[in-house]
Amino acid sequence: MKKTIKPKKRVSLPRYQQMAVQIAERIVENRYKVGEKIHARSTLASNFNVSPETARKAINVLVDLEIMEVHHGSGAYVASREKAEEYVEKYRNVQTIQEIRQEILDGVERQQQELNNFSELLDMLVNQTRQARDISPFIPYELKLTAEARHLEKSVVELNIWQETGATIVAIQTESELLLSPGPYAKLSIGNIVYFIGSELSFQRMMNFFYPNEE
Repeated sequence: MKKTIKPKKRVSLPRYQQMAVQIAERIVENRYKVGEKIHARSTLASNFNVSPETARKAINVLVDLEIMEVHHGSGAYVASREKAEEYVEKYRNVQTIQEIRQEILDGVERQQQELNNFSELLDMLVNQTRQARDISPFIPYELKLTAEARHLEKSVVELNIWQETGATIVAIQTESELLLSPGPYAKLSIGNIVYFIGSELSFQRMMNFFYPNEE
C-alpha cells in the first residue's frame, strides 16, 4: 500500500518582516555599521527585490525596535548593533519553536496515517481469513474445554454435536495423546482441545453450546 508523503511545511514571516530580519543580520555582521545611513527606500526595495511599501514597513519595524532611527529630512540610520543581535536571536528562537511544533504536528499526522493503514490491513486480514474459511472449510477450528464448559464427560453421540452445531469433530487432544477421528463414543473431558470443521456459524454454535453464558 503506497503512502502519500506530503511536502514538509515551513512556517514563514510576512515578506516585510523577513526583510527586517535580513537588514538586522547585516547590521550584526557589520555590513551596515552603527551611525551609517541606510539607502533610500526605493534603493532598499530594489536591493531586496520588494515593493517600496514593503521596504517602508521593514524600516518601521526596525525603528520600533530601536535598531534604526529616522532623522526627518535626512533618512534612516543604524542605531544599535546590540538590539539587532537581540532581534535576530529572538527571530531564530521563534523559528526553531515553530519548526519543532510543525515537526510534532507532522509526526502526529504520520502516526494517524500509519494507524489508518494498520486498520485497513487488519480489515484485509479478516476478510482474507473469512474467504479462506469459505474456500477451505476443512481448516479446523479448535476449542479448549475448561472447568466452565458445559456437557463435560459426555460422548460425542450423547451430545448430538453435528445435529446441534453443524460441526464435525476431527480430533481431540487429551493430556497424553491426540485422538484422530475419535468416533461417536469419545468422551469430552476438562482440559481437552477439540478440533472440528465447519462454517463460521458452526464455530459460534460450538462456543454457545459449551459456553452459553459467555458473549
